[in-house]
Amino acid sequence: MAVAAPALAELREVCQPRAKLASRNGEHWAGRIYMRAVSLRVTRQLVRTSVAPNTLTWLMVVCGVAAGAALLVPGPLGAVLAALLMQGFLLFDCVDGEVARWKRQFSTAGVYVDRLGAYLADAALMVGAGVRAARDGSELWVSVGLAAALGVVLLKASTDLVDVARARSGLAPADEESTQPRSQGIATARRLASVFKIHRVTNGIEASLVLLAAAVADVAAGGIGPTRAVVAGIAVITWGMVVAHLASILSSSRLR
Repeated sequence: MAVAAPALAELREVCQPRAKLASRNGEHWAGRIYMRAVSLRVTRQLVRTSVAPNTLTWLMVVCGVAAGAALLVPGPLGAVLAALLMQGFLLFDCVDGEVARWKRQFSTAGVYVDRLGAYLADAALMVGAGVRAARDGSELWVSVGLAAALGVVLLKASTDLVDVARARSGLAPADEESTQPRSQGIATARRLASVFKIHRVTNGIEASLVLLAAAVADVAAGGIGPTRAVVAGIAVITWGMVVAHLASILSSSRLR
């Protein structure tokens, strides 16, 4: 006998806690705007099956890495595939946690693979973008993509290492209040970055959309110039964010 699907309202209450959705660092903006509405309906069907949350997390990883590989496909098609795969990455990133909450199947391994997937997806996209930009030109663009990939890994690692440092010091995880910089100058710079949202291009989901726009511009320009400009811009922004983020961490109460 088939298991009846739970009501959406009941599912939402359990699988999408308000505290998580309201968290500035815990929820992607696209999740709040549209993906959580989609994911809840997918989760509604998945909870009726035997699929494990960790399986969904691994599917998330596959989508993320495949997005980087898709950029090797020439022309707009590759960029379209990459953008769609990154949306799949976001969908599975929502669904795995929702299924875990409903089935009460939580694991440290799942958390680890989830974080690993975030590293791999963003890095793979940047490497793919660099190889794409190198087509019919200098292989220097591969290095630019690798530099951007290293930058996004350092950005994520610098955040995760705060938890590592606090855990090894016997401290509880940092709360959102502790992330506020004590330096007025850094706090002002952080507010400006928040207004212009330029830092979002260091995230694979946003970067895939920017690269898609660049691919369309490539067609209009008759060359790969727009994509190269975007790859260079992402690399510069990423490394600027690495320095700024490190300064923000050291000037906040996260390590105290």
